[in-house]
Amino acid sequence: MSTSTITRSDGVHLNEPIVPAMRGETQAFSMARKNPLALDATAAAASIDNLNQLLADTLTLRDLYKKHHWQASGPSFYVMHLLFDKHFEEQAKLVDVLAERVQTLGGVTIAMAPDVAEATLIPRAPKDREDTATQIARLLQAHEVILLEARAMARDSAASGDLGTNDIIVSDVIRTNELQVWFLAEHLQ
Repeated sequence: MSTSTITRSDGVHLNEPIVPAMRGETQAFSMARKNPLALDATAAAASIDNLNQLLADTLTLRDLYKKHHWQASGPSFYVMHLLFDKHFEEQAKLVDVLAERVQTLGGVTIAMAPDVAEATLIPRAPKDREDTATQIARLLQAHEVILLEARAMARDSAASGDLGTNDIIVSDVIRTNELQVWFLAEHLQ
């Protein structure tokens, strides 16, 4: 990836869309709309921030699963290839649930890879292919990051009265990640 196939070197064509939009920004990332949810605006804003962090980390974990799915190798290739893809799909469902909750609360979701990379708390994996034990260890570390923050966020959202966010974090995020941890950890026995 050291050479580009783009023949124009001035980069001007990359600065603006070919057909400029008639309007620009409709809602700033840091601003929440007030939706009639019978929820305190401060509680909603805190949940939006927490959910966007959880979303960034879930997107990262999802992509880490796909990386390991593509780069699986060795005697357990087939089993790990399938397991990593199954977990990828489950994390992709969580991404959608988290993003929709941010929007429901009136926020704007984190969405683009550079923004996610900047926000995630999960350490970046190397581009290299790693052995299965290292892949599993890296995934377990990422799950632990998510579970630690999810537990704290669940407590915060319950304390502030945001039971909808609390339910998503406990019922979807924590339970899915705990189950995936169990499946991964069993491969290290």
